[in-house]
Amino acid sequence: MSKSHEAGRGDSWEGVVVRLSRGMLDGANMYHFAEVRRADGESVKVRISRRLWKSLAVGDRIHKRPGADPAKG
Repeated sequence: MSKSHEAGRGDSWEGVVVRLSRGMLDGANMYHFAEVRRADGESVKVRISRRLWKSLAVGDRIHKRPGADPAKG
């Protein structure tokens, strides 16, 4: 089973950042990730933009609304 790092455009979630990471998964592009602990206790790893990644710190709240990109707050 493959696990996607990118939430679907229609998904909605919110939670607290517990870890930030980045990596060159394909050897050419830098990808930025946040591990988010949702209110139900589940942790998910989501791909986020570089701009958002640079503005986040562990403990910050992050949310995603349907049709939108993840955002701080």
